[in-house]
Amino acid sequence: MPGVDQVSVPMNFFEQQEQARRGSFRLVLLFAVAVACIVLAVDAVVLLFTGSIGGAVAATVLTLAVIGLGSLYRVASLRGGGAAIAAQMGGTWVPEDTRDPLLRRLRNVVEEVAIASGVPVPKLFVMEDEAGINAFAAGYSPSDAAIAVTRGALERLNRDELQGVIAHEFSHVLNGDMRLNIRLVGVLFGIMMLALIGQRILVYGRLGRSRDGAPLLVAALVAVVVGSIGVFFGRLIKAGVSRQREYLADASAVQFTRQTQGLAGALKKIGGLHEGSRLANRAEAEEIGHMLFGEGMALSSWMATHPPLVERIRRLEPSFDPRQLQQLEARWRVAPPDGLAEDAALGLAARDARPGGPPPLPSRGARMAVVPAAVSGQVAAPAEDDYRQAHDLVESLDPGLRELARQRDLAMPLLLGMVLDADPSIADRQLQEISARCGAPVAARARQLRQEQLQSLHPALRLPLAALAFPVLRQRPRPELDAFLDAIDAVVHADGRVSVFEYCLSRLLQVQVREALDPSRYTRFGHNKAPSVRREFSVLLAVLAQAGHPGDHQAAQRAYLAGLQRVLQRDHMPYAPPAQGVQALDEVWEPLDALAPPAKQVLVEALVDAVSHDGQVSVAEAELLRTVCGVLHCPLPALLSR
Repeated sequence: MPGVDQVSVPMNFFEQQEQARRGSFRLVLLFAVAVACIVLAVDAVVLLFTGSIGGAVAATVLTLAVIGLGSLYRVASLRGGGAAIAAQMGGTWVPEDTRDPLLRRLRNVVEEVAIASGVPVPKLFVMEDEAGINAFAAGYSPSDAAIAVTRGALERLNRDELQGVIAHEFSHVLNGDMRLNIRLVGVLFGIMMLALIGQRILVYGRLGRSRDGAPLLVAALVAVVVGSIGVFFGRLIKAGVSRQREYLADASAVQFTRQTQGLAGALKKIGGLHEGSRLANRAEAEEIGHMLFGEGMALSSWMATHPPLVERIRRLEPSFDPRQLQQLEARWRVAPPDGLAEDAALGLAARDARPGGPPPLPSRGARMAVVPAAVSGQVAAPAEDDYRQAHDLVESLDPGLRELARQRDLAMPLLLGMVLDADPSIADRQLQEISARCGAPVAARARQLRQEQLQSLHPALRLPLAALAFPVLRQRPRPELDAFLDAIDAVVHADGRVSVFEYCLSRLLQVQVREALDPSRYTRFGHNKAPSVRREFSVLLAVLAQAGHPGDHQAAQRAYLAGLQRVLQRDHMPYAPPAQGVQALDEVWEPLDALAPPAKQVLVEALVDAVSHDGQVSVAEAELLRTVCGVLHCPLPALLSR
């Protein structure tokens, strides 16, 4: 496709995670510098007016208290995660069963991108009062993510352009940017507190009209002037953190869609329409400017949170002439673009439809060749064929199941039904556990769904179905979700003969629900090194090798050793499957998930080495690998071999 080769290749997931981790450290340093400058400015003012050292000390303490309390307050207000931020910014939630054509198109695009990426479908919001073209992703983790788009983006962008914008935002979801951005909102609020306090007093204060109110008015003016240092540093920090990552997100979106016209078209519409990407609410644009797809407000070029618009377009289309924006502006002043009308004219609405439906899924016994380094490169880095595969997987799902996944009252029995054992005697015990925690109707519905629709579900469709059901699941009240988590745990431990896949799927659901319930608890990047988790890695590898070669000890041992050599070449750790079987994995997840990004990359490659030691991977092994990687927050696309 034109322009694809000219776009810089983005870093892989692990490199971006490591860069985001380093960005968190830089953020702390810059914040400290900003606080020091504000304190020095306040002390200088106090010494100028009073000449008192004691007064300067008191002012220092008071200033630090204001900044610290301001940051703590804002961080606390963001504990609700992505959905809370989207709602605070004026977003209106988009229901899963919407029939509005614009909202349905948005949800279809997001669902396919999420399945292609291997993550739960995020919550969707629309900023109804914003005519500009913009969007942002917010949250602490993919399980907690929310994506908000403006009404202008919905109405003005065609499907390709909307897909480009959504793919750009998914890059922020997957690569740690979103987590860094939400921290930035909380931290920077503190250093801007003095300016905010001063502005509120000047706008709403009435005492300045009297002689008694003059000191307060002077104090407010001083707060605004000194607080401008915080505003200056806040904008500078946001620009430094955000600008380069916007280029990377553009490159990731192109890698995913494998065409530049969509993303470039969205940027051109921002440049050619009067509203551009500006947000009408200036306060919102100031606070979340670094999170947006385009500039939310006009700033000087060296304080802008985004690269110049023309430069972003030229990276996608090197031959782009900026004068084209003037021509587009003149044309759209007369007839503004209509996204749905463009879809119909360009054939985009029906482009994904295939005669005779999607291609058949691979047989359950099919095997594929994979390369460990290539698979690790796919983590959180979907490409165009992953998007096509995701579309085909969704279309391959029974329409009845798709409808069930979007119904609020059926998400829990649907997901519980997916982890019920095929053995009736084990399933009966599991159903008793479900009934005790979630009620007999939920257990009965889970049994019915298992027998009628889930028993024959293709292995490649289980994770996509879970991804579709997740947004509905997390709408349930917290007590119900706590009971659901207890039920999942009881189902897994009802009998030691639970399959590895069922165990891992249930564990993945637990991880995602817990992160959605307490999003701010899951904000840290890992720091552990591989040698510190030898035992946990050995246990995970042994369980996977045994599951992939039931009854063949020698083949399982060869698989185990193939993976071990990738991570621990110098350590002699014999193949010893744990006596408690799959339940031994309960102890390994947390230490392994706390690995530093580079160590996680090697871990993923080792797991691929183990399941592909014979040069091929079965469909069941591929889905097991994807599930394990999902638990470890290394989401894999639906297609392992391109």
